[in-house]
Amino acid sequence: MTTTSSPSDQILARMMALHPKIIDLTLDRVWRLLAALDNPQDSLPPVIHIAGTNGKGSTQSMIRAGLEGWGKSVHAYTSPHLARFHERIRLAGELISEEHLSEILDECYAKNGGENITYFEITTVAGLLAFARTQADYTLLEVGLGGRLDATNVIAPELSIITPISIDHEQFLGDTLTKIAGEKAGIIKRGVPVVVGPQPDEAMAVIEATAERLGAPVLAYGQHWHVSQERGRLIYQDESGLLDLPLPALLGAHQIQNAGAALAALRHLGADEAACEAAMTNATWPARMQRLKSGPLVAAAAGAELWLDGGHNAAAGIALAAVLAELPERPTHLICGMLNTKDVTGYLRPLAAQAQSLTAISIPDEVNTLPADATRDAAVSVDLPATTATDTATALRQILTLDPSARVLICGSLYLAGHILRENG
Repeated sequence: MTTTSSPSDQILARMMALHPKIIDLTLDRVWRLLAALDNPQDSLPPVIHIAGTNGKGSTQSMIRAGLEGWGKSVHAYTSPHLARFHERIRLAGELISEEHLSEILDECYAKNGGENITYFEITTVAGLLAFARTQADYTLLEVGLGGRLDATNVIAPELSIITPISIDHEQFLGDTLTKIAGEKAGIIKRGVPVVVGPQPDEAMAVIEATAERLGAPVLAYGQHWHVSQERGRLIYQDESGLLDLPLPALLGAHQIQNAGAALAALRHLGADEAACEAAMTNATWPARMQRLKSGPLVAAAAGAELWLDGGHNAAAGIALAAVLAELPERPTHLICGMLNTKDVTGYLRPLAAQAQSLTAISIPDEVNTLPADATRDAAVSVDLPATTATDTATALRQILTLDPSARVLICGSLYLAGHILRENG
């Protein structure tokens, strides 16, 4: 996803060639490389492991803000990156440096000895190695895909978290919520508490059965903790009492539920009320309904509002439509690019009621992009007027020619969001 050629980029390019598939879910290769590196996963600061379909990154960002507001130093691992790979590995609060990243990637590449291993697997091991060698109070690990066979699932966590589960990545995780929930619940460990966000009944049944089998205490939304929005405040309650907090800095009604999971985690860890408030006010997460305020695209869109969001499945489309409905009324036009593995119609259907038009583009430099024509046709099928453009800048010009004061939302994929963040400086 990067376009520069730093030393780390060159090593990452070599790593891409170590396995014929981008995704090949198994833990055998990860365990082999970890053993060659003297098992760094056994030397991590206490781990909070986060799985789910939607909200993993936002929940992680709020937990990190809360822990840091509590005076703790925090490692954080997330994927995919948007503009630079370094975003995936945060060491004690700071993005990993180019020198340090190149060093650990080189070490992992050498220890792997040319054996088959996927890009995500070897880079996850690199992250774990960096975390083990850097002092911190906590480690936040976001699952890449699924949970049971994800490369992050090699740790002994202090706490597990499962955010809302919905249909996504069916080709890898299964075509029913029950199957997908089984994969996500694979992060639950024997005796380790698990915070569970709002779930469909069939997903919750799988999670509860897995937790019961493993003797893992469950801290579930609607049972052990409750969260709501009341009169412009966030109200959280659990058996320890009630919190009256500012609304999350991250926009959208769905962030209330993510905030609840973050607060449940923080309270379980013993964080104070000031830490919980910091989780609400200090969290940032790029490309989650992010208002772009500077850069070439913004300059070209003078008089318009420019927003960016990386959500890409049906549940994300529902959440995004709800956010748009809450914003001050203004003509809204979408610039959309999606991957060919996604449910484009399911994503666009809820957005059709909130937008005046969609301009479809192909995601630049992405082999798995859905062609712009296909995105346009999907939009038309849900009664959203649509056209195509060759790139984002052209799409923006087309929209602003017709509506100079529009709200323009660039959306549909984290890969597109990353391209925009790089191009917009």
